[in-house]
Amino acid sequence: MAQPFEEWYKSMPVVTRYYATACVITTVAVYLELVIPLQLYLNLPLVWKKFEVWRLITNFLFFDRIGINFLFHMFFLVRHSRLLEEGSFRGRTADFLFMYIFGGVLLILLDTFTYVSPLLARFKVMFLAPCLAFMVVYVWGRRNPHLSMSFLGLFNFPAPYLPWVILAFGYLLGQSPMHDVLGIVVGHIYYFFEDVYPKISGRKLLKTPQIFKAAFNNPIEVNVIPQDEVQRPHQD
Repeated sequence: MAQPFEEWYKSMPVVTRYYATACVITTVAVYLELVIPLQLYLNLPLVWKKFEVWRLITNFLFFDRIGINFLFHMFFLVRHSRLLEEGSFRGRTADFLFMYIFGGVLLILLDTFTYVSPLLARFKVMFLAPCLAFMVVYVWGRRNPHLSMSFLGLFNFPAPYLPWVILAFGYLLGQSPMHDVLGIVVGHIYYFFEDVYPKISGRKLLKTPQIFKAAFNNPIEVNVIPQDEVQRPHQD
């Protein structure tokens, strides 16, 4: 009989499961010193000049070394990514994957400005995984505007305010708000063009590539009985 953890793991939707698994494997690899964070972080000059293109992906797979901060981010990522994928993205795996890719590309583009502008250099983010997770939390909150949440049992607030509550709590603990701010910005851009703009303009600018839909959203096969066989009387 399957163990509770195995059942829970297999019950996760595909995008959430594979992304969370990749993050855990990367973190364990760092713990075992198979790789070091310096080999994973986003360094655009190394990507451009030395073709270390894996950094465009690995920087999204590492939150922190194993500890409270890592567990905190993984909890919020898995919880809200799963709720989103099983909720408003149910049956739309390709669209959900495209949301992740859109967010990741936009985060890299925003981080690029810190390399070209000396004034923004101090805002450089080496690992964008926390930003991507925060984007997921933001989109989930905006998709559940009527859901009420509680913070440590102290006060209640609507779900769309969850990112701001986490940001404020982290700031009070002395953490940099940069990851959270980037996640909110990218999450709002996605939410606006996916949910708001089509309603006010009648046009949809964000469209999931057909190759994603062909890979994930398989059409249901239906056996159609020929019309002549339907009308043909049964003969003994």
